[in-house]
Amino acid sequence: MGLNLAEFMRKNFELFFNEDDLSKNLNYLNSLPSTTVHCHLKIKDNLILTGLPYFFEAFNYISNTPINYSEYLKFEGKQFKKDEGFQIDFELPFDVALSGERIALNLLQRMSSVATYTKSFVDLAGDIKILDTRKTTPGLRAFEKYAVTVGGGFNHRLSQLDCFMIKDNHKSIFGGVENAILYFKNLNSFYNPIIMEVHDLKEINEGYKLGVKHFLLDNFSPSEIQDAIKSKKSDMTFEVSGGITLQNIENYLIKGVDAISSGSIIYNAPSVDISLKMSSAQ
Repeated sequence: MGLNLAEFMRKNFELFFNEDDLSKNLNYLNSLPSTTVHCHLKIKDNLILTGLPYFFEAFNYISNTPINYSEYLKFEGKQFKKDEGFQIDFELPFDVALSGERIALNLLQRMSSVATYTKSFVDLAGDIKILDTRKTTPGLRAFEKYAVTVGGGFNHRLSQLDCFMIKDNHKSIFGGVENAILYFKNLNSFYNPIIMEVHDLKEINEGYKLGVKHFLLDNFSPSEIQDAIKSKKSDMTFEVSGGITLQNIENYLIKGVDAISSGSIIYNAPSVDISLKMSSAQ
């Protein structure tokens, strides 16, 4: 990697380890032996293994002798079955392994959960792109959005400023669709596209006449989406969103829909089971 991942993640790991706060008991911390132990990362669910660099860097953050984990990165993004008995074996000092275990596993399990769940949506969606939203866990956005891409999904916005999105609150405060569009256009951000959240065909037509090309059809029923597509222009993008889950997504797989955005792929991702066991190296 061009960037030093350990340095890039330093602020994140500082927060995570401060939360665990081993400094509350220095006697315990100083008494942990630093003898080398065998570590066995065990896959115990059907999953897409995601987040191995972050898993290993969690240990490196607190270790005087960082582990070289490059040989294990070939497993990143790979699908595994729980009955395969797959595991990754490596060595660490016992105090490092024990102190970093929970944070490392929390990150690996969370990212693997999101990637695996995202893949379930992607497999059903076919040519329609699956997008995440900004409904992420505070402090974990970068991790969760990375996991979405590993699962075959696409990132919508990493922040409010990646592209301008006109939402209901903008229309309400600025006095309607036209004023909301003009507000963003007057920011003079030459390359920033504008996406407009709409609730009916009238708003789509109004926005298009004012130069908007990308529309988020929010809480449209499948029949309403089909009606909207009849008037869709060749340079329009239609993203569908609002209450779309794994259980009802097939109702929205309609020809002419370009993308489906769903916060569910992150906040509803079922946890997967991964464990870390240790054994004596002697």
